[in-house]
Amino acid sequence: MQWYTGNTFYDSLLIAGFAYVVLIFVGSLFGTAAYGGRFGQGKRNKGIKLHAKTGWIIMELPGIIVFPVVFFMGSNADQAVPLFFLAIWMMHYTNRALITPLLMRVQPGTSSSFALNVVIAGWITLFLHGYFNAAYISELGSQYTIEWFSDPRFQIGLAIYAFGFILNIHSDYILRNLRSKNPSPDEPRYKIPFGGGFRFVTCPQYLGEILSFIGFAVMTWNLGAVFVMAMTIGNLVPRAIYTHRWFHKNFDNYPKERKAVIPFVL
Repeated sequence: MQWYTGNTFYDSLLIAGFAYVVLIFVGSLFGTAAYGGRFGQGKRNKGIKLHAKTGWIIMELPGIIVFPVVFFMGSNADQAVPLFFLAIWMMHYTNRALITPLLMRVQPGTSSSFALNVVIAGWITLFLHGYFNAAYISELGSQYTIEWFSDPRFQIGLAIYAFGFILNIHSDYILRNLRSKNPSPDEPRYKIPFGGGFRFVTCPQYLGEILSFIGFAVMTWNLGAVFVMAMTIGNLVPRAIYTHRWFHKNFDNYPKERKAVIPFVL
């Protein structure tokens, strides 16, 4: 992968971006972002809070706005390989920003759990995600000729991405259907999920997201995608560990063989 592109602004911001990754990872060791469920409730999460669906959509919107805006400013925006990556990006973030939150089932009385400061932090991250990848793919990268479709890096990365994306979608489906479409106030708020990736880990939805961005980094072979991958790992791995410990603490019958996020390892 090429570290220096020759674009001073891009290269300097990318270095700052990786420093930001370190800060996020260190910060995640001392607490989790206050959005949704176990993470959005409690006295320690003060301040303005949004409805879970509204907060999620607002936070994720830059993911489907910044990338195409920057992308179509690039000189290679009309080429097949960059357009393919645009399609992948838009599919992924449309699912994250619109489909997933709109399908979310929220229990009455527990909907305002999305902290405003998390939305702002999400905007910063997603602006960087979109800019780094769109600028490199449509302008700064030189490898994205039609031959890139036959490159092993593209093919391997696409396979990893597809597996991760499907795992993510299926895991969200299982979690969503643990709760009734119109849940009553006395319905148990948390239940143990089974099936699919839950046979192996507590948070297969996080594993799917991590694998998706590992695959995207491999198939695009650029450091902007590595930045997204690192941010995803730095945020979701500590979150998965916290969730895993919470389930073991609150459910005596929780499957002992499950790991937190990496099957048989972590």
